[in-house]
Amino acid sequence: MSDPSRKAITAAAQTIVVKVGTRVLTSENGTLNRQRIAKLAEEIHKVMQTGRKVVLVSSGAVAAGVNRLGLTQRPHDLARLQAVAAVGQSALIEAYESTFSKHQRHAAQVLLTADGLNDRKRYLNVCNTLTTLMEYGAVPIINENDTVAVDELMATFGDNDRLAALVTNLIRAQLLVILSDVDGLYDGNPDDPNTNPIDVVRQFDEKVFSYVRDSKSTLGKGGMLTKLEAAQIVTQAGEHVIIASGHQPGTLHDILAGKSVGTLLVAQGKMINSKKRWIGFSAQPTGRLLLDAGAKRAIEEQGRSLLAIGIVASEGQFNKGDVVSLCHPDNHEFARGLSNYESADLHQILGLRTDQIRETLGHCPYDEVVHRDNMTLLGVFR
Repeated sequence: MSDPSRKAITAAAQTIVVKVGTRVLTSENGTLNRQRIAKLAEEIHKVMQTGRKVVLVSSGAVAAGVNRLGLTQRPHDLARLQAVAAVGQSALIEAYESTFSKHQRHAAQVLLTADGLNDRKRYLNVCNTLTTLMEYGAVPIINENDTVAVDELMATFGDNDRLAALVTNLIRAQLLVILSDVDGLYDGNPDDPNTNPIDVVRQFDEKVFSYVRDSKSTLGKGGMLTKLEAAQIVTQAGEHVIIASGHQPGTLHDILAGKSVGTLLVAQGKMINSKKRWIGFSAQPTGRLLLDAGAKRAIEEQGRSLLAIGIVASEGQFNKGDVVSLCHPDNHEFARGLSNYESADLHQILGLRTDQIRETLGHCPYDEVVHRDNMTLLGVFR
């Protein structure tokens, strides 16, 4: 019997990000499975016929390149991987275009890197482009830019889980569907017959993460651990995630029908605005602020801004307006925010009361070092 929340969640999801990985898109010999791409395109078309908008985050460029170049196996060194990805990317988008065109739709290639979303202006430009493409009825096909992304390619299989999460937050999609080679999260190794599937995750805690830590088959890059980390990014922004099998036909239809397909990971709080999503999950911090216990409690429990008096130490060089990490007394990051002070000035006012800032700097442009409106709580990341 389906979980009652599923129907409500999927019914409210008018914009959906679908992420499909290399393992789903490739055949046993490692080449691109065009028949599976055709089935996926057909399912996405049917979803869009309901009036919903869909963005697809797709791996598979290297596999397509291996196929097009007639290679017998995936290369291992970086230069060849990037070359194969460059050749394969055009093949991948051609495969999507040929299948979507049968449904009178067009595929739009968008190549990104997670780091590329660090810059606020580029972040907004990407958002505007994706929004316009969806207005045209096109299907944005987003992939990691494999010709420049080193970390992506040096893994055994490419992984776009985090990128999919960032895109979900970027366009404020209500649902991220991760189509995997397993049909959801299990309470142990999926290959163990005594392992049970988990229908719903309502809270990220040690128990949830212990499931993937104890399963040797899911710890690699692109495994269940990266999917849980991606789900945290989305659910902490107030949206929902479903991890399901990409090999089963009709998966997207069943998900939107509210059926108990895969694992549903529900939002961990209220939806946060676009600016806070960028601060918390896309922008890379340029400095770290170590806070005392009182400042930590004021921020986490009372929703307060950060004042200079609560800062114990400052690390790194940053300018006014840069994103900085806010850390527990034990040095673990729990929030991020925009600093109202550059690092040189901040070093001079650490631990001071607000009324002492003017005496020290000769002026006091802001009472707060980080205002609560420019701050995002992160929760506990693993």
